Amino acid sequence: MRSLLLRGLPVGLMAGGFFVVAGMAPAARATGPATRAAARQAFDVLVVNGRVIDGTGAAARVADVGIRGDRVVAIGDSLPRGGARRVIDATGHVVSPGFIDLHAHLEPLLDMPLMESALRQGVTFALGGPDGGSPLPLKPYMDSVRAAAPGINVGYLVGHNDIRREVLGMQARAPNAAELARMQQLVATAMGQGAFGLSTGLLYLPGTYSNVEEVIALSKIAADSGGIYTSHLRKEGLGLFEGVGEALEIGRRAKIPVVLTHHKAVGQQMWGKSVITLAMVDSARKAGTDVMIDQYPYTATHTNLGVLVPSWAMAGGDAAFRQRLAIPAVKDSIVQGIIFNILNDRGGGDLARVQFSRVNWDKSLEGKTLKDWAARRNLAPTPANGAALVLEAMLKGGANAIYHVLDEGDVRRIMASPHTMIASDGRLSRPGDGHPHPRAYGTFPRVLGEYVRTQQVLSLETAIHKMTQMPARRLGLADRGVLREGAIADVVIFDPAVVRDRATFTEPHQYPLGIPYVLVNGTLSVDGGKATGVRAGRVITRR
Repeated sequence: MRSLLLRGLPVGLMAGGFFVVAGMAPAARATGPATRAAARQAFDVLVVNGRVIDGTGAAARVADVGIRGDRVVAIGDSLPRGGARRVIDATGHVVSPGFIDLHAHLEPLLDMPLMESALRQGVTFALGGPDGGSPLPLKPYMDSVRAAAPGINVGYLVGHNDIRREVLGMQARAPNAAELARMQQLVATAMGQGAFGLSTGLLYLPGTYSNVEEVIALSKIAADSGGIYTSHLRKEGLGLFEGVGEALEIGRRAKIPVVLTHHKAVGQQMWGKSVITLAMVDSARKAGTDVMIDQYPYTATHTNLGVLVPSWAMAGGDAAFRQRLAIPAVKDSIVQGIIFNILNDRGGGDLARVQFSRVNWDKSLEGKTLKDWAARRNLAPTPANGAALVLEAMLKGGANAIYHVLDEGDVRRIMASPHTMIASDGRLSRPGDGHPHPRAYGTFPRVLGEYVRTQQVLSLETAIHKMTQMPARRLGLADRGVLREGAIADVVIFDPAVVRDRATFTEPHQYPLGIPYVLVNGTLSVDGGKATGVRAGRVITRR
């Protein structure tokens, strides 16, 4: 990492950041009355000599950025350094808005309030409650997060699965009129408490038991409050087209903005089919449906092991599942369903493609594959033996796994779509805790290093736009996601020649390189590549 010259008071003071890149021809710079007036006052943080990319997609320009309190107050040439509490010389570095993660698993937040695995990536706002899962009721939980003082800003969606579980438990049926009204009221209450919208996880229990009419009815309530709809599709492998079509229909009929979250094509039979799903998105947008996409930059997914089990087998909960397994003919049908999914869906046709990430009942399996487990048992790595092991794992309490079942061509194609934003789908993590998907530590720097610098799928300005203003607009955050005078001082300073992810599928607990400074609400939260320990985040609600 290139050294940055630091002058002023010691680390840990309130700060905000901006950047200028040396050697670039200056473009038009802000020199209006507001800039001149702000420049006459001392800054808490002044970032000089950096290359500013403001998040809008506009070309980089050379400028100084002055921060006072939690706001950017001046952007322009040669802002006065006298009296600045902290000056950061960002020569050779990019200064950009803080990254906004539209799909984050924040469940461990109260146990990991610094949120370092996100913070060190340059994330300054993360949206929790994805895939149909959220705290319920929402307000008391958000109050507890405020009390804990999060390391970055957070907001929440309300999850359909939790709403359905509250009203119907694990029953595999449609709600009656009274039950649907109760579900609608739960959505309305959460929206009134500041939720940004409704999320569904139609692949997961119990959301998979819902029909499209139920989801539309709930989405209309979220739409009435100005919310969005994010959808983990019902199917992402075989059935992908139907899954996308269902989400588009929900958006059209509920008149709600849609995000196809962590969009992908699972399994070799579907590789390359993103050509069709992206065409479906383009067509829907032309017809008036406000649909966008988010994506993580990896060729592996991550979820629970239960996705390999037919959903009908899990209806009614664990006790009902065990009862079905006690009936030989029913158990055989369940096994055949698991074999089908190993061959055609998340299993990828190879037990080596299923890698355990968290196994509470046998930590020695974490990081190992289903094939490794079969070898440990002296079993041939056949789909039938894999199915037997999956059943054993489910009866022991289940597990989480990484599924290596995506194609790099689809990753690149989806990323290049003008409607795609970057989001991690990562769970807050800390070194030594389980064997997470590397996206938990590396999503945003991986895009900047691999897909901007190395593969050149995106320009630097476009990539930052996909990480900042695009998701901010989707959430209605007018003062975040951009670097301009008056905006909140969520700022990232990174070296475009160095920035990259270090987390891998074999060694996931590694922070990225090339991100020496992150400011959250004007406070220096990463300084010299290390977390300061200051927790300056806020709970942000929909306005």
